[in-house]
Amino acid sequence: MFDFLFGDRQPPKRLVMDMHSHLIPGVDDGVKTNEESFAVIEELISLGYRKIVTTPHIMADYFGNTLESLTQAYSKFRPALEARGYSISFELAAEYYLDERLIEAIGAKSKLLTFGDRYFLFETNAVSEPLQLKEFIFQLTSQGYKPIMAHPERYQYMTLEKAEDLRHRGVLLQVNLLSLLGYYGPPMQKLAEKLIDRGWVDLLGTDCHNIDQVPFLQKVQKLKYYRKAVELPLLNFTL
Repeated sequence: MFDFLFGDRQPPKRLVMDMHSHLIPGVDDGVKTNEESFAVIEELISLGYRKIVTTPHIMADYFGNTLESLTQAYSKFRPALEARGYSISFELAAEYYLDERLIEAIGAKSKLLTFGDRYFLFETNAVSEPLQLKEFIFQLTSQGYKPIMAHPERYQYMTLEKAEDLRHRGVLLQVNLLSLLGYYGPPMQKLAEKLIDRGWVDLLGTDCHNIDQVPFLQKVQKLKYYRKAVELPLLNFTL
């Protein structure tokens, strides 16, 4: 019945789960108020999402977040969300920055914020590959974590060769939807497209920080590379 809209093509799949966002009010550079978070969540529901795993930053030099402080902030926000009557599943994990504090936590086998079956989201600095990256990945996987590198297309040091090596080491790759629009710049868009072409994208995330980004998320669903990406065996459809 949709042939008159899409010709011989079927409508593109819709992502049903987002596993990268900053929707706990006031804890990082994401949404600032409950109302802004509610507005973003309503828009994500309208885009087809049925589950959100929100991932505030944990960085030693910024925000001061810890597992305990984020769990407390989530516990305070969750009843307000439920009082609004939203049926969407809303869970807490974190986006960890690869720094000395994280390396110490891994070495001490401290509890970490994960989602699903020990999926662990992390990011690095944007410019240079961390010297300890490979050892960090080894320690993570040795402890049974399933590491997910957030937005590899945004790192200046990233190449297809490095991305392939990371996958061989057990790292899953999560591309930001806004990268497909060129939101962060043409080089990031091109690398995201190349990763999709090779089938090396395991998850797509909104990385949504505020309501101003929502219109761009709406545009993404019309893109060729969105259509191509959602045909991959993404974990967004099974987690």
